[in-house]
Amino acid sequence: MKILIEEHLYQAKDIEEVIDGITTLRDINGKIAVNHVGYYYNSKLKDCVFILPKVILGNVKDEELVFGQYKPEEIISFESQKKLTPTEYEFIYELSVWIYHAISLYHDTHSKSNIVLQQNVQQMSKGKMRLKHNTFLDILLAIQEFNRENQNFFFFILRNIHSGYNKINWNRTISTTNTIIRDQNPIYLNPVNKKRQINFDEELLVIFFSILNYINKHYGFPATINVNFPLITDHKFEHYLNGFGKKRLLNIKHKYFTDKHLYLWELCYAFFDKSKEINIDINKHEYLLVKNFNIVFEDMIDTLISDKNIPTELKEQKDGKIVDHIYKDQSIIEDNNDIYFIGDSKYYKETTQPSENSIYKQFTYAKNVIQYNINLFNNEPNNNSSCRYRDPLTEGYSITPNFFIRGKIDFDNPKNQKQKIEKDETFKQHNEHFFNRLFDRDTLFLQSYDINFMFVIASYVHNSDEITLKNSLRKMFRNNFIEFIENKFQFYVLEPRKGIILTNAVERHFKKLIGKIYQPNNYSNLLIMALDKDAKYKLENLSLVSNIRQDFHIYEYHLGDDPKEVLKTNPYSNPMAAEPKESEEQNNILEEFEYRSSDD
Repeated sequence: MKILIEEHLYQAKDIEEVIDGITTLRDINGKIAVNHVGYYYNSKLKDCVFILPKVILGNVKDEELVFGQYKPEEIISFESQKKLTPTEYEFIYELSVWIYHAISLYHDTHSKSNIVLQQNVQQMSKGKMRLKHNTFLDILLAIQEFNRENQNFFFFILRNIHSGYNKINWNRTISTTNTIIRDQNPIYLNPVNKKRQINFDEELLVIFFSILNYINKHYGFPATINVNFPLITDHKFEHYLNGFGKKRLLNIKHKYFTDKHLYLWELCYAFFDKSKEINIDINKHEYLLVKNFNIVFEDMIDTLISDKNIPTELKEQKDGKIVDHIYKDQSIIEDNNDIYFIGDSKYYKETTQPSENSIYKQFTYAKNVIQYNINLFNNEPNNNSSCRYRDPLTEGYSITPNFFIRGKIDFDNPKNQKQKIEKDETFKQHNEHFFNRLFDRDTLFLQSYDINFMFVIASYVHNSDEITLKNSLRKMFRNNFIEFIENKFQFYVLEPRKGIILTNAVERHFKKLIGKIYQPNNYSNLLIMALDKDAKYKLENLSLVSNIRQDFHIYEYHLGDDPKEVLKTNPYSNPMAAEPKESEEQNNILEEFEYRSSDD
């Protein structure tokens, strides 16, 4: 098996023979980069070539290394390399198979896509292989799968083969051999045992396990052989590859009747048939490659998190922009309203960061989604949409979650397929028109997440579209966004004092409160207020509190909590609860408010 890495620049002399027949790019220094991902059978080398995605590369001192340790050139000849640990070796093999399955699945579900390149070597097979593409790799993987899943079947055959062997046939012994009488007891010096007959079950198993042994030695694919049959190897197996294997299998096919025996026969026949067809003509290649793997990765993430019933105008926006991922989930500030979460897949190498163009487009996606919902409300005030983007009383806009998501391999534990999402703490992007106004339509925040690439691809291959999985991922994104917002803003619940009408209080302080307050749906007498924690806004925030304290009780609040529950808290947690006096007490209240605002 040969291993190449997508987009890595190789010296032409190192891989020209390996990539014979694949589209390449050659730079002025005589280097070659393969811009595909997938599987390719090189008939000249008589070997499988896997082109793995670039996410497997880590950057160490400006050098791209597999697992951050090995030069890609060192693992081209995968089965003969000596540097990888057993765990790393197994991971490379498993990743190769996962990638192949992912491209196959994408090709099946997007038959009109032009990014998948496929060519199969055609042959007249006597078998009825129950495989989708029936490439040579499909056959190898099917053989391994049959071996893993049918150990009991093999042991059942072995037990039947050996039952009765070495038992004495007394009828034939008495009738055909001489007897010696000693102490009136007959002694038979040459007892007749049951003779071992040709067993066609055993021959089929010998052929099957010989194939397993061959693909393990020749291609590096792992194989477990738990029997002690004398296997067909070396020159004798080459004779089978060159046509005798097909001939012998056709001779014994009539001996098998059960479905499992027949399928085992089909696997063996397909292996010899396919390998002979490829090997007899060096101009015959087969491959399953994708030339823009980022589109496949986008489809993987979309399967994991996106809704299927999104309005077309939200996914394919009127300005020509197409949103990668969008779904409806619980609002950040309202427990009975939804909001659209907007995501964008980034298929990058480890050190690559989103460009300014990508960041600008992502903010534009969010603005378009907000405008779509505002237009919907303006044109159809009584529509049944569960999304509420604008509060008419405060003219505040709901918070719109927006994020990048990129695949990343855990180099410390590459085989880990667990659900794992990490926030990129170094990535901080926001867009705003007015400062210190969270509930303004132009105040937008953009986060970036790393998701376990192996979790993504394993879920995709297993066709994981379960609502529980989606809900789990969405909960992570929502909770992370709440944590992110609360690190930047301090939230409060405003309750009108006794005798104060909420609408009058809002109108009285509207100019100072606009963009800072929002009325959650179903809370007719409460407001949520958000104040920026940055020290440069401290005086502005204290001045605001000083103005509104005559009309409102102010309670500290955490996003996700029930605002009404806050009203039951101890008065100490409400620094504005006391009736104000003009001088010294007012100063004390402001100092207390300042203390509690800076407590985080």
